[in-house]
Amino acid sequence: MTGNSAKLVTIEREGRIAIVRFDRGDKANAMSLELCRQLTQAARSFENDASVSAVILTAAGSNFSLGADLKDAEGAAARKLPLAERRLSLQTGGRMCRAWEEIEALTIVAIEGWCVGGGAALAVACDLRVASRDAHLYVPEIERGMNLSWGAIPRITHLVGHAKAKRIVILSEKVSAPVAADWGLVDSLSEPGSALADARQWAERAASLPPVQLRMIKQAINASAFALDRAVSHADFDQFALAAGSGDFEEGTRSFLERRPPRYTGA
Repeated sequence: MTGNSAKLVTIEREGRIAIVRFDRGDKANAMSLELCRQLTQAARSFENDASVSAVILTAAGSNFSLGADLKDAEGAAARKLPLAERRLSLQTGGRMCRAWEEIEALTIVAIEGWCVGGGAALAVACDLRVASRDAHLYVPEIERGMNLSWGAIPRITHLVGHAKAKRIVILSEKVSAPVAADWGLVDSLSEPGSALADARQWAERAASLPPVQLRMIKQAINASAFALDRAVSHADFDQFALAAGSGDFEEGTRSFLERRPPRYTGA
């Protein structure tokens, strides 16, 4: 947390299980820069904690997150910074997702409602996803004139394969939780309002296992599956900076805020 910023993230402990909950105080739970920093701090708080075997990530309210906060004053100011400073700001979300991916304990995301854009990027950085049957996942970055960054493209591709990843990221298909489960984007379905309770069941199973072996096996699986992820996504924040300097980015953002269809020109 910086300065006098409000506390947006809380951590509860239940034996070898930790529950991390974020709350922007509204139904959007949008990913502001400050929320990203606090979620990064929460993830890193487990770095030297051998007592935790499972970490559940969830959100307060009716939606997991409606994505990046396009009205974030800090984010708007960051877009006007000199390039060197802007590049540092653009790495905030990627650092957050990487911090969650690097947690040694098993990480489980409990999703209710909509999981959009940056929220989806965060969800796929974790090990397992439990979603309510009426939840939806949606990656609308291209519709706003952006590229998807935060290291999310290789993670999504690992989960669903290259063709479905193109449907999710390029065509911006709104994926219902049952379809997401069929594709492998979600690992388990719950009745509405029960995602956290069902995620806790997996966490309890993880907490019953030998903790060191759990961590070593997770590390081995991730090393096997994600060895090239940084190589293929190392410049995605620079690509975002390039996209953010385009006329189509400005048009995409303005049309979204004005609730009208965008008119893209390739400018």
